Amino acid sequence: MTTTKDHLYEQVARIGKALASPKRLELIDLLCQGEKPVELLATQARISLKLASAHLRELRGCQLVETRREGKYVLYRLAGPSVADLWVNLRSEAQERLVELQLALASLAEHKDDLEGLDRAAILKKARAGEVVVLDVRPGEEFATAHLPHARSLPVDELKKRLAELPKGVPVVAYCRGPFCVMAKEAVDLLRKRGYRAFHLTDGVAEWRARGLPVEQ
Repeated sequence: MTTTKDHLYEQVARIGKALASPKRLELIDLLCQGEKPVELLATQARISLKLASAHLRELRGCQLVETRREGKYVLYRLAGPSVADLWVNLRSEAQERLVELQLALASLAEHKDDLEGLDRAAILKKARAGEVVVLDVRPGEEFATAHLPHARSLPVDELKKRLAELPKGVPVVAYCRGPFCVMAKEAVDLLRKRGYRAFHLTDGVAEWRARGLPVEQ
C-alpha cells in the first residue's frame, strides 16, 4: 500500500517528470520572455504544433504554465515568476555540475572577456549615464513584456539596416534570452565587424530577475 509519505514524493516527482524533457525546458525558457500562442512557441522551438501542444499540456497539468483565450488563439504564460526562477536555478546547477554543458557553452562564448570585468550594477550605472548602450536583440514583443533597465530594442534581424541608430563612439552591450540564446552573439559579431565596441551579456530577463536586479515592463 502506498503510504502518505510515498504519495508526497510522487507529487513532487511530477514536477521533475515535467521538466525531464529538453523541449519542455526550451518552452519554459521561451515563456520566460512573455506570453505566447502555441503556434509561435512551436515555430520558435522548431517542433510541430501537435508536439508543442502535448508538451504544454504536460506543463499545464503540473501547474507550471497557464492559459487564456484571446479570440481564436490560446495564449500560454508561466504560472508565476517562481517558474522562471526554477528554470534559471536548474540550468545554473547543471552548468556547475556538468562538464559537457560547460564545454558546449564555452563554444558559444567566444568573447569571455566581453564585459571587461564589469558587474551588473556597473552596467546599469553606465547605461543610466549613457556610457554604454544596452541592446535588447529579441523580438520587439518580448522587449515590450519585460527588459533590462535603460535597454533599447533592436531585434537582431533588423540590426543590419538600422545600424545607423547606434552611436559609434559608445560601447554596446547586447543581450537576448539568456545563455542558451545565440541572437546576442550574432549581434556582437556583426557589430564588431562594423567597427563597434560590442560586448555580449549572457544574462536574459529571467537571469537578471533571479539575481534580484530590476527589470522594466
